[in-house]
Amino acid sequence: MKGLYLLVDGLTLVGPLLLSFDKKVAFYKNWKSLFLSLFLMMLVFVPWDVAFTENQIWGFNEKYLCGIYLFKLPIEEILFFIVVPYACVFIYACLNYYIKSDVLLKTHRTISVILIIVLVVTAACNLEKLYTTITFFGTSFFLLYHVFKKTPWFSKFLLAYFVSIVPFIIVNSLLTGSSIEGEVVWYNSDHILNVRLGTIPVEDLFYSLLMLGLTIHIFENFRGNSKKFR
Repeated sequence: MKGLYLLVDGLTLVGPLLLSFDKKVAFYKNWKSLFLSLFLMMLVFVPWDVAFTENQIWGFNEKYLCGIYLFKLPIEEILFFIVVPYACVFIYACLNYYIKSDVLLKTHRTISVILIIVLVVTAACNLEKLYTTITFFGTSFFLLYHVFKKTPWFSKFLLAYFVSIVPFIIVNSLLTGSSIEGEVVWYNSDHILNVRLGTIPVEDLFYSLLMLGLTIHIFENFRGNSKKFR
């Protein structure tokens, strides 16, 4: 189906976008900070994407694209860096508003340390696998920074990340070929662990953590760490 990736982008965005005008969360009031955060996050992730695409670490099935390219990437991939973080920051905002208790306050540092150890050891043992190595080391550094800084919002970010894994699996399963012929996005088996959650490379879970974490890190700094969603 031509344009399938664009359709997935649109369906990912439509719910959170419409609900952004809900009077309780009023997510639209944070758009300025959010879009600045998305732009800065993309300054890191788009060049990374371009480099990996040019080196065939991953790529895209033209059968499912609309044929428009920007920075040598399908326009759908550029939009991915807008719609997916938008939806996930929206989840973060809703959880902050509706769940008053800090569910992971006592455990988030332990969770982070366990993840850091697992990611660093795995990356160090697979240095030839570039997607694995860069993603795991990058995510480990991000987690380590916030463990030492004792970031006040980090436990709530982790909760939002864990909740967002559910829609992430639904969307990414489709993109990686769970219910279609072939894949929308393919991965070079030489540069991943070849451990998959269904059709999703395990690296994608931590790529998502890093992308969303960086977005919310910038977002909270623009808004001020002590400011709450109303």
